[in-house]
Amino acid sequence: MSKIVSVHSFRGGTGKSNITANTSTTVAQRGFRVGVVDTDIQSPGIHVLFGLEDEQMDRTLNDFLWGKCPIEDAAYEMTASVKAQMKGGGDFTGQVYLIPSSIKTSEIAKVLREGYDVSLLNEGFKALCNRMNLDYLFIDTHPGLNEETLLSIAISNALILILRPDQQDFQGTAVTVEVARKLDVERLLLVVNKVLTGFDFEAVRKQVESTYDAEVAGVLPESDDMIRLASGGVFCMQNPDHQFSQTIRQIADKLMEG
Repeated sequence: MSKIVSVHSFRGGTGKSNITANTSTTVAQRGFRVGVVDTDIQSPGIHVLFGLEDEQMDRTLNDFLWGKCPIEDAAYEMTASVKAQMKGGGDFTGQVYLIPSSIKTSEIAKVLREGYDVSLLNEGFKALCNRMNLDYLFIDTHPGLNEETLLSIAISNALILILRPDQQDFQGTAVTVEVARKLDVERLLLVVNKVLTGFDFEAVRKQVESTYDAEVAGVLPESDDMIRLASGGVFCMQNPDHQFSQTIRQIADKLMEG
């Protein structure tokens, strides 16, 4: 039985795609078949982290939504690309597949102008899980709350909600947590990202858990090393001993508990 995991944030700039790429890859490394779907159709980008070049994307999620191909035809196996980034040894015994959204200006404009049948996403997610025999399907959502995000959250077994230690994020996250509970999400995990290293991480964890009455799966540091990588790969594969990578493994552990 596949587990569907939505990774979401109320606002942009929280590091959602980075956390999605790193967590999904960490799960795959442990021997699972993992799919990642970029449903941030208006501003796609997670393909960059996986090293998938624009010219390699013959099919995308957009093609499926407009009836041009089955969704599995837009899936690219990224296992070899991720393995090539690994430093410090270790095994990678699973597989990771990416279903990107189109980066073409004309296709993004078409989405903004005409929209698409959001209900097709639900059909596509189920088809991916069944036809590709996935253990986990990670959905990298569009920030904020819209119809596609609500659908993704509603059908998910788990929701990872990303926020920064920022008052705007705190307020927006409160709204999203309330919506998730009304949608009866099976498992809600919060991740606090971009926390300055001088902060007391345990105090941040306790504050966030108290504020939302929800479990914090990890508190991630603001990292100069991450900034230097500039989305040039999956960070935890290249820096397995880093504090960020260690916390990503903790998040993966929490996710796989349920």
